[in-house]
Amino acid sequence: MSTSRIAVVGLGYVGLPLAVALAKHGAVTGYDHDPQRVRELGAGHDRTGEVTSEALAAAAISLTVDASALVDHEIYIITVPTPVDRHNVPDLSAVRSACRTIGSVMSAGAIVILESTVYPGATEEVVGPVLAQASGLRCGVDFFLGYSPERINPGDRQHTVERLTKVVAGQTEAVTERIAAMYRQVTGGQVFVARDIRTAEAAKAIENAQRDINIAFVNEVAMICQRLGLSVYDVLEAARTKWNFLDFRPGLVGGHCIGVDPFYLAHKAQEVGHEPHIILAGRAVNDAMPRFVVDQVAAQLRPRASVLVLGLTFKENVPDLRNSKAAELAIGLIRHGFEVTTHDPLADLAEAEALYGLSPLSVLPQDQTFDAVLGVVPHHVYAKLDSARLAGLLQPDGLLADLKGLWRDVRLPDGIRRWVL
Repeated sequence: MSTSRIAVVGLGYVGLPLAVALAKHGAVTGYDHDPQRVRELGAGHDRTGEVTSEALAAAAISLTVDASALVDHEIYIITVPTPVDRHNVPDLSAVRSACRTIGSVMSAGAIVILESTVYPGATEEVVGPVLAQASGLRCGVDFFLGYSPERINPGDRQHTVERLTKVVAGQTEAVTERIAAMYRQVTGGQVFVARDIRTAEAAKAIENAQRDINIAFVNEVAMICQRLGLSVYDVLEAARTKWNFLDFRPGLVGGHCIGVDPFYLAHKAQEVGHEPHIILAGRAVNDAMPRFVVDQVAAQLRPRASVLVLGLTFKENVPDLRNSKAAELAIGLIRHGFEVTTHDPLADLAEAEALYGLSPLSVLPQDQTFDAVLGVVPHHVYAKLDSARLAGLLQPDGLLADLKGLWRDVRLPDGIRRWVL
């Protein structure tokens, strides 16, 4: 790798940590189409919170928005978003755009590796042809494809790119070995060589689909428990004492991975004539969860009650608001006629307004009380709230609604009602 010129295209929560890790072993060019993103990174600030200012400053990365800076690189790694449209159909427009950018500058002999999550076949069916058209080169002859699915878990400081096993595959044995050698330097040798590119793509697709289905099962159990007058957290606490019980927790499944990627696998399954009943059933259960929680809470409140929603990002301890089911829940409460105030210490206020029309507080109110406080996203700051602080946010006979079981062990003053999923 020390003699290879590497470019990472897309500097989000996946591409930036990868570029920083690769830069420990050689110079790396980091490209993003967003000038603001590149300016922020150049100033030492990563808004995703995945890379520290110190790590950014130490990394030998040439940051750019200029496609011409990608000329004469030997390896290009694509790490751009792969969302779905409003009909849950895969949207590969960012991948195609990245391929056109790379194709306009790459030379013969280049290797292009896709890390974005896609359906099996997308690298060879979409990436290859777009690169060939943009470059005038022949795929598999003049340039070569590879696939190595990202496994970054946003906000996770333990399972970083340098501590993960990287699955890799290339068009030829020689290309596969070159890709594997590059990633081995980053991961300390933890590389698994898949049989082929489509196998690697499928492996990534089922990883997230499997997690989605398991969470959907627990969410459905939670719905049943509510009808039985039970807390799912009490039930899970007992069940997990069995040695082989799978310890999944209920909650809102949003974001740009688990809440999206199963649709890619389902899309390809339907394309080849198989109806993916379990995958789509899991998605349906998880997508119904915000409405279920809204109904459960609404049944315990007076009309036009004031509600404080704690948490707006898609996941605990990360600032990412994309595809946030917490935001969907807050909007559902507003549509129900409640006076809703949102709070999130990590959310970007302008982004929350642009995406959802919400204006979250960044500081918890000191002198305002509510009919209900709803804990939605278990940020560390919320887990630290004690009985006095929680009670101080509630009016007499107020409701503390605890979606994530954060405050199950907190003793509340008399008169405060409690709802736990």
